Amino acid sequence: MAKQKGILKLDGTIGGITFYKSQDGYLAREKGGVDANRIATDPNFQRTRENGSEFGRAGKAGKVLRNSLRVLLQSSSDNRMVSRLTKKMVEVLQADTTSVRGQRNIIDGEAELLEGFEFNIGAKLSNTLFAPSTPSVDRVAGDLNISLPSFIPANMVAAPGGTTHFKIVSSGVEVDFENETFTADSSASAMLAWDGTATAVINLNNSVTANSTHPLFLVLGIEFYQDVNGVKYPLKNGAFNPLSVAKVDSGV
Repeated sequence: MAKQKGILKLDGTIGGITFYKSQDGYLAREKGGVDANRIATDPNFQRTRENGSEFGRAGKAGKVLRNSLRVLLQSSSDNRMVSRLTKKMVEVLQADTTSVRGQRNIIDGEAELLEGFEFNIGAKLSNTLFAPSTPSVDRVAGDLNISLPSFIPANMVAAPGGTTHFKIVSSGVEVDFENETFTADSSASAMLAWDGTATAVINLNNSVTANSTHPLFLVLGIEFYQDVNGVKYPLKNGAFNPLSVAKVDSGV
């Protein structure tokens, strides 16, 4: 893979060389590879077909989870989050010890491997919020809750420059990976001043379907704001907002 330099940036194929734009800039690579029909039918590519099938399944699972958290992800994610989540979903799928290779799936895998996943790698929750939090999942009642004791924001929240206020946010989601559907419920604290005044106890409650048989996910994050003449503006379009998977209950 070569990197394009110079004034002209090409996009397309010329003389067997493909020019394209990526997150890393304008690149070039030689056109080639095995014929698609051969990959689909040749017995020598059985492993390739199996890997492709599972990778596609992991990609779809990641998309469903992202869609279930769309409201929060609009202000808290990085430009490589999709690929990082897909890679993690592959690990979840590969932990399936009951299905044959090529047919392994998220349901029979280890969804708990997603606990601690950071949706914004540039602003990790573990490096931002130092106040203790207690996540809990009550599958029977369909309650996914997070509680935080009183804390002093200036001491327990590493806020980016320009911050005057913040919110603690949470979402509980029930995901049916097989049918690619979900149920989601979000909650947030009051707008809190980032200063030396202790907060009240914070309880964030989210409800999904009671007695669900699907995997349940509980996420926790922070949204930062700047007060300008009494109006709270999102700080730098959420570039510093962390969001992390706090707890997973696969239901298995």
